[in-house]
Amino acid sequence: MSIRGLKKKQPKTFKVRIITVDAEMEFSCEMKWKGKDLFDLVCRALGLRETWFFGLQYTIKGMCTWLKMDKKVLDQEIPKEDPISFHFLAKFYPEKVEEELLQEITQHLFFLQVKKQILDEEIYCSPEATVLLASYAVQAKYGDYDPNFHEPGFLAHDELLPKRVLRQYQLTAEMWEEKITAWYAEHRGIARDEAEMNYLKIAQDLEMYGVNYFPIAQNKNHTDLLLGVDAKGIHIYSINNRFSPNKSFEWSSIRNISCSEKELTIKPLDKKAEVFKFFSSQLKVNKLIFQLCIGNHDLFMRRRKVDSIEIQQMKAQAREEKARKKMESQRLAREKQLREEAERAKEELERRLFQLEDEARQANEALLRSQEAAELLAEKAQIAEEEAKLLAQNAAEAEQERQRLEITALKSKEEKRLMEQKMREAELIAVKLVKESDRRAKEAEHLKQDLHEAREAERKAKQKLLDITRLNYPHMARYPQYSPGDSRDANFDKGSIKLDLKDIDLKRLSFEIERERLDYLENSRRFEDRLKELKSEIHALKLEEKQAGLYS
Repeated sequence: MSIRGLKKKQPKTFKVRIITVDAEMEFSCEMKWKGKDLFDLVCRALGLRETWFFGLQYTIKGMCTWLKMDKKVLDQEIPKEDPISFHFLAKFYPEKVEEELLQEITQHLFFLQVKKQILDEEIYCSPEATVLLASYAVQAKYGDYDPNFHEPGFLAHDELLPKRVLRQYQLTAEMWEEKITAWYAEHRGIARDEAEMNYLKIAQDLEMYGVNYFPIAQNKNHTDLLLGVDAKGIHIYSINNRFSPNKSFEWSSIRNISCSEKELTIKPLDKKAEVFKFFSSQLKVNKLIFQLCIGNHDLFMRRRKVDSIEIQQMKAQAREEKARKKMESQRLAREKQLREEAERAKEELERRLFQLEDEARQANEALLRSQEAAELLAEKAQIAEEEAKLLAQNAAEAEQERQRLEITALKSKEEKRLMEQKMREAELIAVKLVKESDRRAKEAEHLKQDLHEAREAERKAKQKLLDITRLNYPHMARYPQYSPGDSRDANFDKGSIKLDLKDIDLKRLSFEIERERLDYLENSRRFEDRLKELKSEIHALKLEEKQAGLYS
């Protein structure tokens, strides 16, 4: 077979872009594929088995429409694009998410879609509930809260709250993050699928959860009502109130639903009850309502029947998976606990090691300081030893000096005693000399007086002799050659000799007195000089005694 023949047999294809809530995929589809073929391809690619909740949605002429499974893709009124874009979304919602959503991928897709609807304000949620839901969304995305890792500002780039809530309260992003983190910290130990399931369990209790709203009218001219279709039934709302329905028709109380062009008819199970008819603006809207009603009613009836083998297998697998995940989570929790304990023990050991290292460092520093101190003490000891030697030497010298001073003091005392004795002797001598001087002076006075008396007596004797001579021998003057006169002259000469002798004795006596006086004066002068020398010596000895006392 030629290559050209092979090329001819290859089917023609067209490209399709599938957009999920968090991803995009592209596929090549055959021209003859129906909607179910493309849908099954997408479900296989996602690993999804609970296909009855989902559908492929596209927008045409401003209206959202679901791709029909039993018709060819290209035969439907789809956008003329290349590639053709479809949104893979949940078309029907479960009544109880915890019981009906079996696969983790199903839970995850529902979680992402409901979260987007809340953030886009398609589902109203109170501010308190939005903060709690945001905390579960953070737990699903980031895992357990770790203050060391999840620092302030880690949610700055995440969209977690509706803009309506942000506008309603005058709070900063940091304040909102603090409120969300306070709840987030309490979800410790919750796995991602559990956090998403908790999110959905809270969301399913919201009034607008899983409701598809369509504008309708009770007559052909006015559109003043809203018709809502969800997993529980059909609800009629006023145009300004989507929370509390004016009237509800549960699937169990509806006998039949029919639509013709723009008219929609709801027949209650009670045949006596009134049949409700409503009008929509377009035939396509009526068909879409009718399609959603059929799908929700089928699921409603399916929930109340015995599960098929496939569902039973899926539920068994889901239970096994949950048990396995539970055991796995418990094992992980134990391992995490053990790891945390090991980390705490490691941190404790590291802290202890650091403490021991610090203690060792301090001990080394203390050892170095002690070594330095020992060296310093050794130097000081050496210096002290040298000082001790020097002090010992100084002490010896001081002892010698003390002994010398003692000897000097003894000598000084002895000399002082001798000097005092000499002074006393000198004083006695001086007293004696004074007495002797007084005595000598008195004697000298007596001698002078005696000399004066002697001289006076001599003068009187001479005068008397002359007078006698003149009286007895008046002729002697005239007769000097007379021989008897020679004998008188001889006698006179004898008297003169006696007088001269007496004068000589007086002169000698006077000379001796004068000499003794001079000797006395000389001795007195020498004695005074000696006294001055003694005083100087005594003063020097006193100074030496003072210095010896200071040395001591």
